[in-house]
Order: sequence, then structure tokens, then C-alpha cells
Amino acid sequence: MPDLRKDPIVNRWVVVNVEDPALPKDYGIVPFVWKGDKDCAFCYGNEHLTPPEIEAVSETWRAPNTPGWKVRVVPNKFPALKIEGELDKRAIGMYDVSNGIGAHEVIIDSPHHFKTIAELTDSEVQYMLKVYRSRTLDLRKDRRFKYLLIFKNVGAEAGASLEHGHSQLIALPMVPKNVLDEVKGARHFYEYRERCIFCDMIAYEQENGKERIVTENEDFVSFCPLSSRFSFETWVIPKEHSMDFGEINDERIKKLAKILKDSLSRLKKVLGEHPYNYIIHTSPVNTDAHFSYHWHIEIMPKLSRVAGFEWGSGFYVVGTPPDIAAKLLREAV
Repeated sequence: MPDLRKDPIVNRWVVVNVEDPALPKDYGIVPFVWKGDKDCAFCYGNEHLTPPEIEAVSETWRAPNTPGWKVRVVPNKFPALKIEGELDKRAIGMYDVSNGIGAHEVIIDSPHHFKTIAELTDSEVQYMLKVYRSRTLDLRKDRRFKYLLIFKNVGAEAGASLEHGHSQLIALPMVPKNVLDEVKGARHFYEYRERCIFCDMIAYEQENGKERIVTENEDFVSFCPLSSRFSFETWVIPKEHSMDFGEINDERIKKLAKILKDSLSRLKKVLGEHPYNYIIHTSPVNTDAHFSYHWHIEIMPKLSRVAGFEWGSGFYVVGTPPDIAAKLLREAV
């Protein structure tokens, strides 16, 4: 009989197949077929094919929009939201409407077309994470923005339209519902128990056999949550309470780079080249953000389709229980 499990943060239910767990071979993952870097706008020498860069990291001096960079940030050519203009909130009958104000940036992770984060050096992953931080610190200066969403799509099934490794940052003029649900859940737990629910989750995993922990270091732990929505879903979370990713210092970025790369490397060893998304969950900006929130990264492999049952019920069906997923990932060394 399967388990029904409730997420303690947002009260979402999942169905976990504990009776006949799926193994990686059961998902029919089709390996990536790399098309190559010909005319790739994100490769060295093709900087003229993107909009002018917003920011770039390099180890030596270089002219803007030329080769030699380690990480490069450009506006999205087809932005979901645009930075110019006024929000102009208004009503159309019973509906709330505003102009599509925001920002949409592309963070080119590295100049290497064929390398995923798992193949980058620790230093290269650090460069990328430092740019994540610098862009969030810069964009929050615009008081119109209330949430800064950093995410990565890998593989067409996960929404990536280009194969060269890149991340995206979208600045939003309101806090998304998914974020509000997490923030409210964390605040409700704190008001009831005077503790951080995320810190309690870490403590529970540490004190109960560590069967869902994948890997850890001094500052971070990587684990598969008991109420995961997706098979092999993996969270990377700071052990010390921190509500805002933008507050991370350089020393902790080094530790985060190592454990993020390690987690993605283990997923690749177990699942092969597979589609996935990761999202940095952090507190809202320019609004009342409660200190009970705890930032983290959620890595979500795309191994099965979300279909009618999931859309209709809000439940997720998980083929591989998180303890089995974590065991396979722990052993992938």
C-alpha cells in the first residue's frame, strides 16, 4: 500500500510508492544528444549575438562584450517581464491587473558549451553563485520588486530552449503564491512552536538515522525530504538559520559550491544525463519578510510527467521513496 504524506510547510499531500519502488532504470531516461556549439550565442566569440551584458566576471581585464569572461549576465532576448515603465495597478471588474513590470536576466554559467555544473571546477561554480548573489543585491535596490527568483532549467523536458548551461533571474513586482505559502507556513510554525520549521527538518534528518541525507559539510546539508514531490528531489540547505540567500558570504559560497556540485554529480551518476530544474527559495525583498523563513535550493529531476491527477488534486505521485533515492545517491561516489 502506498504512503500518503503531508508536507508540513505548505500542507500539500504526496503519494509515495513504498510498496514497489521505481529504480532509475524504470524511468526510461533518454540521454541528451548534444547538438554542438556552432553559432551558440553563449559561447566565446559570439557575444555580439546577445544583448549587451549587464555584468561579467573575469580574472583579467577585458572589454565588455568580448571573450575572456567566466560568468556573463545579459538581458533575456524574450523577457517574461520588462523593467521599463510603471506598475499601474488597477481593476478590471473583479480582476486585479497591472503592467508587466519586472526584470528578466540570463546568467551564462560558464563559457564551456558542453559542461554541466557537475563538470565545472569548484571555482567556476563559485563564480556562478557569486553572480547570483550580486544580481539579487543589485535588483533589490529597485523598490518595485518584491521577489527575486533564480532558477535553472536543464534539458528540453525541463524547459531549456538552449543547451549551453545557463540560469535565469526574474524580478517580480509581487510575491508569488508558492513563495507566500512557504513563508506563511514557516511563520505559522514559528508562532506555534517558536522554532524554524526548516531547522527542525534538518534536525529530524540528522537525529533519525540520516537515511534521507545525501551528503553534507560544515555549513550545508543535502537531503531528500520525506514529503518530496518528485522522485530524487534533493534540497541543499544551510545548517545555520538564514532567511536571505543574498546574505551569504564568500566562505559559505565555497561550501555551497562544493555541495551543490556534489549533489548534481551524484544525481548524474545515478540517473545519467537527465532533465531537471533547480530553484533558489529565498525570502521576499522590499516587504515585511518574517525571520522564520530559511532559504534553500530545491533540485527537481523531471523523470515523469505531471498529468491530470496531479493538476486536478494538487497531489504528486512519487515513484521512488526519498529514503531509497538518498541511499542510491549516497552510494554514488
